[in-house]
Amino acid sequence: MMVFDKNFWAVIIGGSSGFGLAAAQKLAAHGMNLCIVHRDRRSAMKKIEPEFDRLRRNAAEVHTYNLDGLSEEGRTRVLDDLKVQMGEQGRIRLVLHSVAFGNLKLLGTYPGSEIPAQTRSRLARDAGMDREKIDEIVSNAFAEGFNALYPLMDDGRDYSNNQFLGAEDFARTLQAMGYNIVEWVQDILHRNLFAKEASVLSLTSEGNTVAWKGYAAISAAKAVLESVSRAMAVEFAPYGIRSNVIQAGITDTPALRAIPGSDRIRAQAILRNPFGRLTTPEDVAGVIFLLCLDEAAWINGALICADGGERVG
Repeated sequence: MMVFDKNFWAVIIGGSSGFGLAAAQKLAAHGMNLCIVHRDRRSAMKKIEPEFDRLRRNAAEVHTYNLDGLSEEGRTRVLDDLKVQMGEQGRIRLVLHSVAFGNLKLLGTYPGSEIPAQTRSRLARDAGMDREKIDEIVSNAFAEGFNALYPLMDDGRDYSNNQFLGAEDFARTLQAMGYNIVEWVQDILHRNLFAKEASVLSLTSEGNTVAWKGYAAISAAKAVLESVSRAMAVEFAPYGIRSNVIQAGITDTPALRAIPGSDRIRAQAILRNPFGRLTTPEDVAGVIFLLCLDEAAWINGALICADGGERVG
């Protein structure tokens, strides 16, 4: 069913997988034109191109750009070309920032915890079994989906103690996942490409307040992201732009799997969630779609949780 005006466009920065791709699929199904910015290796494109072809069959128009969307040169190239592609009547209804480009190094040496190993040793002793056998049983059961065993698995083996976060790591992460969205919105606004009522959306996670090991730089970037989103909600409102942040629940995406100990983060989320499952990209895409509708025009400066109640579980 067509919902959106034929002249409406969505600019999705980070749209080749995860939330960005799911949002593109949802919007395309309802008639939104798409501009997708991504940066992927040639080998990865063999998997991504079929997804883009699927979008082209559903959306009115789809333009994809495989380049560095974090650079001024990349933004300029995309927006100059998009202005031509949209024509005189085309206007940007949505800017979605879904970039997962952050550093996952530790702050310093992490020695791990002895408690999981001590617990497994106690289980082995009480069961009259070898410790190695208990380790095997626990590891196999956890891998098979017995999520309640996640505390027995955290002994620090997933964390690298060879390289640590430095100033450059923080700076790059803060730009990519923190304030790059402002650079895009400023450039679009200066070109007068926004629709009369437009939505700027970005994505955060529970890692904005919960300390996950190896997540310090990204957590800092999420705090920046939420701050600049609030600022945009105030300063760009006179131009008809509303700015909101979506806090997605734990989702099994490539970005999650890159986090050290992600299997335990995933297991804990399933146990906490009232619905007993992880959030999916499609769950979040549905919320993105809703926030593009006219009926959502009075939602501005908000942090919207799309997690099935995970945060309260």
